[in-house]
Amino acid sequence: MRAVLAQLSPPRYVLTAAAQRLPGGLGKQVGWGPAGVLRLVEDLPAPRLPDAPGWVRLRPELSGICGSDVGLAHAKLSFVLSAFYTAQRQVPGHEIVAVVAEVGPGVTRVREGDRVAVTPCFACEQRGLVPPCRACAEGHVEVCERFDLPGTLGCTGASIGFEAAVGGGWGEQVLAHESQLYDVGAIPSRRAVLAEPASVALHAALRWERRGDRVVVIGPGTIGLLVVASLRMLHPDLDIIVLSPSALGTEHARRVGASRVLPSGPGAVEALAASDGGRVLRAQMTSLPILEQGVDAVFDAVASPATIDLGLHLLRSTGTFVMVGAAGKQPMDWSLVWNRQLSVLGSVNFGFEERLGGRHTQAQVVEWLADPAFAVDALVTHVLDLADWSDALAIASAGPGAGCVKATLRPSPDVPLVGEVPLAGEVPLVGEVPPAADPR
Repeated sequence: MRAVLAQLSPPRYVLTAAAQRLPGGLGKQVGWGPAGVLRLVEDLPAPRLPDAPGWVRLRPELSGICGSDVGLAHAKLSFVLSAFYTAQRQVPGHEIVAVVAEVGPGVTRVREGDRVAVTPCFACEQRGLVPPCRACAEGHVEVCERFDLPGTLGCTGASIGFEAAVGGGWGEQVLAHESQLYDVGAIPSRRAVLAEPASVALHAALRWERRGDRVVVIGPGTIGLLVVASLRMLHPDLDIIVLSPSALGTEHARRVGASRVLPSGPGAVEALAASDGGRVLRAQMTSLPILEQGVDAVFDAVASPATIDLGLHLLRSTGTFVMVGAAGKQPMDWSLVWNRQLSVLGSVNFGFEERLGGRHTQAQVVEWLADPAFAVDALVTHVLDLADWSDALAIASAGPGAGCVKATLRPSPDVPLVGEVPLAGEVPLVGEVPPAADPR
């Protein structure tokens, strides 16, 4: 089958990582060049259905390009996480809406021809491991402790998109267990492909147990915008403030339900103090002020040293910082965490949510995707054929510079897309942007 294959041998990865430091951006596309970690192959063996019951073969309609995929292409993923993602041959693509092409023995929940969204993580249930590990037994399948045991699946990857043996969304075929599938009916493809990242965002939103009425979301990329949309569905009255560095991010933040949009950076502290009250405290030998009487929660969808630092400076005492972005090894001053009794929470993937009555995050998200009130129509800005995968990666890497929020790949042109959604500019705007907001 045709697929994009990642070959993560140490020499290729190190070469790609080193190329990112070349002057003038000369090495930015090395990751999908001849010596890079990614290449398109025409004859990759199709994945074989396991002998265990419950497995199906899917043909993707659309597959998203995630920030982690961009990180892989540029060899910027944390080396610490290589302990969890061990396969050296991977077919990327874990944001998938697909059609069921073949069902194996014991399948009862889906039939051939069904359209499904895929929750990609493999846990004890999918691997046939009994009894389940402690994390799975407690409902935290998103952090299964047996993430690399093959079990009856025969796959050491933690998830679809991270092991060539089961395929991935950037290929013509991929395997999944029926427990990972959620029927999307007639939901348009461009909405349905957002089920996985929207589940990530909803899981992050649920990490905060609401205490207060004001939150800040840093980073209007796909995940940040979906966090905003999820918070709006969960808390219709919540004051959601988005910090945006670009006009494109500002526009989309308004569309998905932001109450206000402010420029990112230290100016956000001053702006919030001026509009909402609270003192601005200035420490010696530092340029970033502290907002006394700050916001109740910060959701950081970037997780760079600058955004983490800003988020901690914006929080009120006993506030909550939710790290949604993929932070790596970063120097940080953590003094505000202990001095102001802040809670710092990590958030990854999705799972069975106590605050949803034990339902899976994706079950809720699929319901929302069928509801026009979940205002995410404009987020998929690019759909490209698999043959144009390198162009798609360049667009996704450029982000706002290419007018891109979410770029997607279409692995099989003969698998029809369902429905259409309004293009950017045709969707009603929500909220207001202060006239003086600087998009830079």
